[in-house]
Amino acid sequence: MDHFHLKDGVLHCEGVPLPRIAAEIGTPVYVYSTATMVRHAGVMKAALAGLADPLIAYAVKANPNVAVLATLARQGLGADIVSGGEYARARAAGIAAEKIVFSGVGKTADEMARALEGGLYQFNLESLEEAEMLSQVAASMGLAAPVGFRVNPDVAAGTHAKITTGSAENKFGIPIGDAPAAYARIRRLPGMKVQGVAVHIGSQLTSLAPLEAAFARVGALIAELRAVGCAIEVADLGGGLGVPYNPALPEPPSPADYGAMVRRIAGDWGVRLVFEPGRLITGNAGVLLTRVIRVKPGATHPFLIVDAAMNDLMRPALYDAWHEIGAVEPKGPKMTTTVVGPVCESGDTFATAREMDEVAADDLVVFRTAGAYGAAMANSYNSRAVTPEVLVDGDRWAVVRKRIEVAELIAGDAIPDWLARPVTAP
Repeated sequence: MDHFHLKDGVLHCEGVPLPRIAAEIGTPVYVYSTATMVRHAGVMKAALAGLADPLIAYAVKANPNVAVLATLARQGLGADIVSGGEYARARAAGIAAEKIVFSGVGKTADEMARALEGGLYQFNLESLEEAEMLSQVAASMGLAAPVGFRVNPDVAAGTHAKITTGSAENKFGIPIGDAPAAYARIRRLPGMKVQGVAVHIGSQLTSLAPLEAAFARVGALIAELRAVGCAIEVADLGGGLGVPYNPALPEPPSPADYGAMVRRIAGDWGVRLVFEPGRLITGNAGVLLTRVIRVKPGATHPFLIVDAAMNDLMRPALYDAWHEIGAVEPKGPKMTTTVVGPVCESGDTFATAREMDEVAADDLVVFRTAGAYGAAMANSYNSRAVTPEVLVDGDRWAVVRKRIEVAELIAGDAIPDWLARPVTAP
């Protein structure tokens, strides 16, 4: 469920008509619903009811806007981070240090030191080499780093290849069969507080079966580690539960079904469970609002050219991802069209031969379910301004990231001395 609805024939975000935002901010622009994020956080908490003090650590990479993070912090959520920058954003948004989990395969010594200095709940280690670096950093600071290994259970997630993370050929984690020896090694390293184990097999999962298989392997590992005296108090089960993008496809498993499975598989492990939902919280909470530039005849179907492009919303170009597309002021008739942006790439295509609301030049259109991995991936390719973001709360709204205009992008460039002289003809 989301809080984007038609009122008097005009699409609103909560109590705010989208044409008002377009008129004042311009397009393209991301628009987020506070009520939707709050609701989704509540649904996730309800799904995990009955577990002993679960930590819901929102995956910051899905949408790192500080206003979004502050909204979720007020709901009691923590943060799953993968960089020093995400750590800084989480802390700036008011997320407590003791609710931050640091994942990612490429943590640097500097990032480790900053997180140790500021505090965190756990480092999810991805290799013995990383563990040895963290040991040196923590020992040099006179601190003990709370750690657990991310294990790779070699479970096929059944999702897109580019967002699968738990197969043997993926770069993430250590093979689960190598984990006992790895834990024996880090227990001997200085500056380490071994406390947990972590797993994450992929994103946008549409079945609980791969998760259940992975969790069962983690449970067996915890028992094996405890049998040799390794105290495991934390199990990070990752995230990845899918959200509905295409209404023609079956809906992914509900958070309630997920929670029931977790209680059945992991409820008696005697650990604190950590969860890393990302798109589940913010995906349906955002839309990309864009304006039609023109309709161009095509060989089979007309091209609907909008002012949003692949640099604003990369998911279709990266993953062939589906986003529902609709008019802000639908009139009833439908059209079949190929929706494209103005970037000079054939990959700048949002939908091919899509049946959607009939629109014309200057009409407003929305791409739905764009609150996760939308603005987070936006860039300035083709020297386009970077998309702004707006947060709505009831009938009030605010710009929470301004549009970064081309003049500002140019100002970030520098011409070296040898090119600063007047141009002379060869």
